[in-house]
Amino acid sequence: MALSIFVRSGPYTAAVKRIRAGHGRGGQPREQSLPRHTSENEMQPRPAAAPLAASVPPDASAAAAAVVSILSDAEDPEDRLRASGISPDPALFPHLRRSLTALPESAFPALARWAGAASAVSLLASRGLFAASWRLLLSPASPPPPLSAFAPLVRRYARLGRAPAALRAFHFLRRHPDRYTLDDDAASPAATSLLNMAVGALCKEGHPRVAARLVERCRREGEAAPDERTYNMLLDGWSGARRLDKVRKLWLEMRQAGVRPTVVSYGTLIKALCLMQQPDQAACLLDEMREEGIEANLLTCNPIVNALAHAGRFRDAYKLLEKFPLYGVTPNISTFNSLVLGYCKYGDLAGASGVLKAMMGRGILPTAKTYNYFFIFFAKTGNVELGMNLYSKMVNNGYAPDQITYNLLIKLLSEANRVELVVQMIKEMKASGFESDLATSTMLVHLLCRTHRFEEACAEFEDMFRRGLVPQYITYRMLMKELKRLGSVELVDKLTDLMRSVPHSTKLPGSYREKEGDDAKAKRKLILEKAQAVSNVLKECKDPKELHKLKDDEETDVQVADRFDCMIGDLEVDHLSKSYFTWLIALGIFKKKEETKL
Repeated sequence: MALSIFVRSGPYTAAVKRIRAGHGRGGQPREQSLPRHTSENEMQPRPAAAPLAASVPPDASAAAAAVVSILSDAEDPEDRLRASGISPDPALFPHLRRSLTALPESAFPALARWAGAASAVSLLASRGLFAASWRLLLSPASPPPPLSAFAPLVRRYARLGRAPAALRAFHFLRRHPDRYTLDDDAASPAATSLLNMAVGALCKEGHPRVAARLVERCRREGEAAPDERTYNMLLDGWSGARRLDKVRKLWLEMRQAGVRPTVVSYGTLIKALCLMQQPDQAACLLDEMREEGIEANLLTCNPIVNALAHAGRFRDAYKLLEKFPLYGVTPNISTFNSLVLGYCKYGDLAGASGVLKAMMGRGILPTAKTYNYFFIFFAKTGNVELGMNLYSKMVNNGYAPDQITYNLLIKLLSEANRVELVVQMIKEMKASGFESDLATSTMLVHLLCRTHRFEEACAEFEDMFRRGLVPQYITYRMLMKELKRLGSVELVDKLTDLMRSVPHSTKLPGSYREKEGDDAKAKRKLILEKAQAVSNVLKECKDPKELHKLKDDEETDVQVADRFDCMIGDLEVDHLSKSYFTWLIALGIFKKKEETKL
């Protein structure tokens, strides 16, 4: 395959040499280059990484600890927080959340004044401190909070599946409008704003049916009239539930109620149609928007391009792109990414390469996500040469890979059993600022086991615990099986103690099955044949009266059960299957032994 974006001056081994030589982005060598030659036996367990995620600022944990220390002190926490100069950055909240249960409740008002009422309630509700949240919001010592402060509480109820509790909160606020104030940017009346707050929380957490019933009740009682924002949230809720019938019905109700749809309304309906693979109807809505004087945007056009590309209808997708100027829309990176994804899905690398060139000709630079679609295809097809060549060209041209890029390349190399290249790619990933995650380490352990390098696999397995990662149970089972086969008692005991030290699941994938002997396979085949016999009898004798005729007139149900119980015992099925067949036979389903073959 001679595609220019994948071709370099040399084969994919040139990219590997660049990795081994320690060249960074743009081909420039790093100050501390990786060793040019690394023996596969030199792979050692890596030191434990810091528990803080790479995306969190390094001082976030320390700042959060300082806030907790101030709040724990009963003497003027509010003044001390103001004097500390620590701003309520969202990066602090995950660290604060862990310590909320240890704080005295008297510190929560100071927390609310520092972080804002909505943020404080969101933190408390996320830890299940609902009573403390209510006491904070309804405290007589402070003025009524804004309505937005109640939204995190209602949404947390909905997220936990406690829709009745969310409705009770709504009805309480409806009966006590003095308990909250409207936000400054509220464009709707108080009753409608309250309704929208509840509907938004319910729809975002997967309860559109409850939200629709609430809207209908309020409309029937004449307390709150739904506006375009109410309908938009309901449309989005039913769209997320993939209920296109409900979306269409609600759209008609919206028009009949005299509520004029907005660009958000059309965007939500278009998204729903595209999710249900009806891009032609979605494209017709663009013309309808134009007739009604509503300007389209990328949020209304890009989903249609994505749906057409997903269906392999690239000619129609390009026709729609040609109409973008008519709608006043300019394609962006997301538009072209949809086309690249579609071409890669159908294995058309030439088409994907053409899209890449076209977007760069428009001055739109590809992102790591763009290249990742190519790497997904290479990982699926196992094409190591094209994958490594594209990776080398991507880095040399100054495009930075992300964590997903490295995971896909490691997957590609692992399935090709290229141990040395996998180790070098992990080093390159670390040099780019990414740590090995659970997926990367799992692939490495499985690869080392397949290549019979069990000591190194155990070292990587142990290092996962030091980095705070709990290995998958299937990885543990595979490694333990090989170690037991080799008689490595010490390593077996060590790994067993490691797994016992942390909570983990013991579920195995449905496709996982250890190697079985011929006896186990024969027993399974026999059980399946009996199950097929039961199915055939039930299909032939659906009438209960006909089922009763299958017994001898002189036999009782107990005698029939005893007779077939002996038959099943002779067939050597397991206890569960034996009990099941005995129960069916006692109901008179089977004929005599000579009449029905088990």
